[in-house]
Amino acid sequence: MATPGSEPQPFVPALSASTLHPHHHPHHPHHPHHHPHHQHLGGPGAGGGAAGGGGFNLPLARGLERALEEAAHSGGLNLSARKLKEFPRTAAPGHDLSDTVRADLSKNRLVEVPMELCHFVSLEILNLYHNCIRVIPEAIVNLQMLTYLNLSRNQLSTLPACLCGLPLKVLIASNNKLGSLPEEIGQLKQLMELDVSCNEITALPQQIGQLKSLRELNVRRNYLKVLPQELVDLPLVKFDFSCNKVLVIPICFREMKQLQVLLLENNPLQSPPAQICTKGKVHIFKYLSIQACQIKTTDSLYLHTMERPQLQQHMEDSKKDSDSGVGSDNGDKRLSTTEPSDEDTVSLNVPMSNIMEEEQIIKEDSCHHLSPIKADFHQEFQSKPSLGHNDNSGEERDQFTHETDVLHSEFTNYIKAS
Repeated sequence: MATPGSEPQPFVPALSASTLHPHHHPHHPHHPHHHPHHQHLGGPGAGGGAAGGGGFNLPLARGLERALEEAAHSGGLNLSARKLKEFPRTAAPGHDLSDTVRADLSKNRLVEVPMELCHFVSLEILNLYHNCIRVIPEAIVNLQMLTYLNLSRNQLSTLPACLCGLPLKVLIASNNKLGSLPEEIGQLKQLMELDVSCNEITALPQQIGQLKSLRELNVRRNYLKVLPQELVDLPLVKFDFSCNKVLVIPICFREMKQLQVLLLENNPLQSPPAQICTKGKVHIFKYLSIQACQIKTTDSLYLHTMERPQLQQHMEDSKKDSDSGVGSDNGDKRLSTTEPSDEDTVSLNVPMSNIMEEEQIIKEDSCHHLSPIKADFHQEFQSKPSLGHNDNSGEERDQFTHETDVLHSEFTNYIKAS
């Protein structure tokens, strides 16, 4: 037993040094096993065993005392790795800690954030890493100077809304049991880094898109299936959503111009496909841009197809409204009671001078207006070379003359009416 008993002796000076430098915590967990060696400082003998218990408590008490004394002078409280289950109330009253700006209570056994800390109104940095914290009191909202809060490796199932009333720039809550984030998280307008990795979060609230100062977002190792499109509104430089259940990267993510680091491994991604994702951010964003162009083209074709019938109907309606009766189907039907033939077409080529003559004759003799019209029309008609080869019988000619009489009468009335 002499050999094992002599091995820990070099650690004895480290115990006294820890009172000045509490960060030498790796040796603290072994204090209870070093009782026999504290008699090395107090002297040999059987009586050292009784003094051994006091030897363990005395350096710890002195360490707390010196840490609190140093905090009162420097503004930095270091109580890391002291197996504390609560804030040292017995030692603290003798020291003024109201001006403390940094507090490190990491690697202890705290089950809640000590109320004493909530009265350090000047506190800017609070490290509660690796405790057993399940409860955060609402009084923490008193820390209106707090910009850095580390709650990682605790037992938190929720983040209280009161945290969102703090001027935090860095919030670390990784390795807890969080199932969601509060909707009030959008109130953290100054937040630049959010780490909620290694939790049980199934969805991110839309309000996360209101974190206009956020540069780094870590949601690694959660149960996310969908990434909210609101993330595109953030000035993210680094985004880690690896080890989740995400199937699709939203196409709008191609607009995240400031993003430099994108970590997405260990997701069952389908779009973009795995062979694209393994090539890195540049290829992923190119894929998303191509997808966006294809969707835009498809949408434009769909809209064009939907609008074409409406456009045609509108053009037809406009044509009906602006139709004057000439040069259209409706006008042709007004001009003739029968379907126009080649002969009718020729009759429409009568010069306007003849029409004016006919109007003058109608005014002079309203009772016999058809006779001169017949004579002028037949003279004009017979002068047309295109009809010289027609040898119609008298019966056919009379029938044609009757039709032209009706045509001229209606056409003249139409001209006068218009």
